[in-house]
Amino acid sequence: MRVSEDGAGAAERRPVIGIVAGEASGDMLGQGLMSALKQRYPNARFLGVGGPAMVAEGLEQLVSMDRLAVNGFIDPIKRLPDLLSIIRLLLRTYGETRPDLFVGIDFNVFNLLLERRLKRHGIPTVHYVSPSVYAWRRGRVRRVARAADMLLTLFPFEPELYKHTRVNAVFVGHPLADAIAEADGGEQARLAACRELDIDPKGPVIAVLPGSRMSEIRMLGDRFLDAAQLVQRELPDASFIVPCVRPQIADWIAVARQTRPQLTLTTYQGDARVALTACTAALVKSGTSTLEAMLLGRPMVVSYRLGPLTYRLVRMLLRTRFVALPNILAGRPLVPELLQKEATPTLLAGALLAELDKSGVDPEYLSEFRRLGDILRRDANTRAAEAVSRCLEAENRA
Repeated sequence: MRVSEDGAGAAERRPVIGIVAGEASGDMLGQGLMSALKQRYPNARFLGVGGPAMVAEGLEQLVSMDRLAVNGFIDPIKRLPDLLSIIRLLLRTYGETRPDLFVGIDFNVFNLLLERRLKRHGIPTVHYVSPSVYAWRRGRVRRVARAADMLLTLFPFEPELYKHTRVNAVFVGHPLADAIAEADGGEQARLAACRELDIDPKGPVIAVLPGSRMSEIRMLGDRFLDAAQLVQRELPDASFIVPCVRPQIADWIAVARQTRPQLTLTTYQGDARVALTACTAALVKSGTSTLEAMLLGRPMVVSYRLGPLTYRLVRMLLRTRFVALPNILAGRPLVPELLQKEATPTLLAGALLAELDKSGVDPEYLSEFRRLGDILRRDANTRAAEAVSRCLEAENRA
């Protein structure tokens, strides 16, 4: 642990913490962790890579996070020389500064490679967010254990997967659950969101979330909108909301709605939160938005599609019965999943209508959502900082 001296000769602990996030979601996790650590170590120094949130929290940026941005399978291969040069730069810098500890936030391939090298040189390593080893590629458990001294997990079932390894796996909770209070899904919040979007809250309001990438929009967009048309034929007073995270999505929706002029459709620029707050049910691509919908207490139908060859490969590797996070957390089919060939407009619309009916007649239908949300609400930033602090103190004692 670093010791710094002020002009009066007083000394206090000043840990130097290496930290790397490679994506926007990791930037937010890193900001929360840094903020909580600064409550314990006000003079802590953070050195590494992150986005604007981490920089605002005091990160000394060694490399722009934009240089780490990669997509798909081919882009990382094309970018490999630059990514390896960044790893060499970080290893050289950390070799000179000898941080008390390193935290790699998600961005698994890059950070696990970096962590493994740092661990060999005697620098304690923490990996924040377990790879989806519960779903596929269980061999990554060993890879994580070789790279990290401590693993911070978002879900309560994940530490069990590492019990036969040397890594100290700690469930800290999910920051998204901390950010969404139960009241945020209440009727007053829903009405306020409808006013914000200028939507009539009296009829069914359905959030349509086909994804945030154009590849996902191309796979699911038309099917989701066709399903919305079928629902509107049954429920003429229904309205639909599509959030557009990127301008390209807004452009695609503008063209798609021309062939569906009767569809009562609202779009806005932004993420899914407002749409999910305003809605009474959601049609959602599998991913984090399913967790967000669960935390807000919204009935949902979950779907996903891949190319035929990719899907066959994924099915061979998949080690879980479910793809929707609410179902994985519950260990049972809590919400409908319509994947691949089952993701037809007719089946999607039928499942949506059934979920609307179910939630209307069964007041306990969403109680499991609340129970799971309570499990995930653990003040994740504080618990993560506590775990990192234990690692720092153990290193200091050694």
